[in-house]
Amino acid sequence: MLENSFVMVAIILIINIVYVSFFTIRMILTLKGQRYMAAGLSTIEVVIYVVGLGLVLENLNEIQNLVAYAVGYGIGVIVGMKIEEKLALGYITVNVITKESDVDLPKALRTRGYGVTDWAAHGLEGERMAMQILTPRKYELKLYQTIKELDPKAFIIAYEPKAIHGGFWVKSVRKGKLFS
Repeated sequence: MLENSFVMVAIILIINIVYVSFFTIRMILTLKGQRYMAAGLSTIEVVIYVVGLGLVLENLNEIQNLVAYAVGYGIGVIVGMKIEEKLALGYITVNVITKESDVDLPKALRTRGYGVTDWAAHGLEGERMAMQILTPRKYELKLYQTIKELDPKAFIIAYEPKAIHGGFWVKSVRKGKLFS
């Protein structure tokens, strides 16, 4: 079966897509502090890597194998990122600044289950309302959509917090009480 060069190229391509996807997910798990899951995934990852690299090195005179390895690597990065987007691990903090005083944006967001802290702010053009919202990453796009529907001119900045401690919100999310 491995004598057929088309089959060999397909196998190398698939192996590298799977390997790099695992690599990407493992790196994200490591950055999120999920060390045991990352370690378990890396065990599988290294086996896939050795098999794929071995196939290429055994047949180094076949340029199509090397090309398949490189293309598989690139596709694997994209696939790994898509998988991570679907997993949406962790939380996101969103800062919102609005000048709309007739829309009670904090209340509207709270009724949808978001934890919102708001305060009066002062901008170049006058009074503003600033808000800080913490949400699981899987609800990030839904939050942006909601904010834009309520205030299309809102200024939005988002970042991933490194650590979270305390507050009513974290307990509610972990118990699955929000966003039902």
